[in-house]
Amino acid sequence: MYGLLLSLIYLAFISLGLPDSLLGAGWPAMHAELNLPVSYMGVISMVISGGTILSSLLSDRLTRKLGTPTVTILSVLLTVLSLFGFSFSTSLGMLLLFAIPYGLGAGAIDAALNNYVALYYKARHMSWLHCFWGVGAIISPFIMGYALTGSGWPFGYRTVGLLQLGIALLLLLTLPVWKVNRSAATAEQKSLGLLGALRIKGVPFLLLGFFAYCAAEATAMYWASTYFVQVKSLPVEVAANLASLFYIGITLGRFLCGFITDRLGDRRMILIGTGVLTLGILTLLLPIDSSTLTSAAFVVIGFGCAPIYPCIIHSTPSNFGAENSGAIIGIQMASAYLGSTFIPPLFGLLGNLIGFSILPIFLLVFVALMVTMTELTFAATKQNMR
Repeated sequence: MYGLLLSLIYLAFISLGLPDSLLGAGWPAMHAELNLPVSYMGVISMVISGGTILSSLLSDRLTRKLGTPTVTILSVLLTVLSLFGFSFSTSLGMLLLFAIPYGLGAGAIDAALNNYVALYYKARHMSWLHCFWGVGAIISPFIMGYALTGSGWPFGYRTVGLLQLGIALLLLLTLPVWKVNRSAATAEQKSLGLLGALRIKGVPFLLLGFFAYCAAEATAMYWASTYFVQVKSLPVEVAANLASLFYIGITLGRFLCGFITDRLGDRRMILIGTGVLTLGILTLLLPIDSSTLTSAAFVVIGFGCAPIYPCIIHSTPSNFGAENSGAIIGIQMASAYLGSTFIPPLFGLLGNLIGFSILPIFLLVFVALMVTMTELTFAATKQNMR
């Protein structure tokens, strides 16, 4: 039963990753067919992010009322609705309408499952959980690419929608399996709210550190291709392929980190990841005009990012208590989406004004803020435990 439940949780995180990369993969064809400006993808993604932030903040209340398995199933069904809605959309208004459940489903399941795994499973499973998110994010572009060769982008959305529906039905049929981890931890969860959480010593540091990490990760992820084109003068099609190296690095890194995280601990893994991440960023600053070296640097950056997100999440119950973790992790998810939503566009503005070669410096600023705040978090929570 324990192994089956873990498999279901991994499957649920694949379902979380599946929709995340679908819009970007399909948009070149979507905007042309719907006669929309290419820049409108930013408007749609902002609506999705807004729904994600809202559902992250509400996830603790929903999880305590409905339970993690029910929230998970409802979230997946919301993404099913949005994916099929996208596939039948013929205007910007319809896309924006279905972007709302798109985001609401993602935020609730993300926070609920992260808290569940942090409470009941060892750190290695958190690393592998986020590795499976990467699997879902990698699969979707291939599905959309296949759809674009024949039936068109709506078929891509419907295919992923059917996969999501299958996952939701499987989760529904296996609801009794979730009882294997029923314990007092869930019953003792407190309803803190945003202000209540911020009053806990160390939480403001944690939220700012998580915001900074997600800002750096999303900026590297979204602007890698542009960096290859603008700074290294590579063709657009080559740059698009090389940008996937970051995803490969972070997914492979999370798989490998799962084998050592329990032995080294969350705090040490965060510091090791920060060191590797910094090394990758500094490689971009070397005065060597080599696309191979730059490609390797983005793999290393992804590899360094790998343990940071899952280890920050996994350390939350031990730092702040299992009774507070549900509320705090929900707020963490909201701070994560704030960082990943608003900071990459800020870099885009700076890149246009100053030049995209500032990417390494920009990333270093947020990495330094992240490691400073996470270290302050661990220091503050040590005092709380005394």
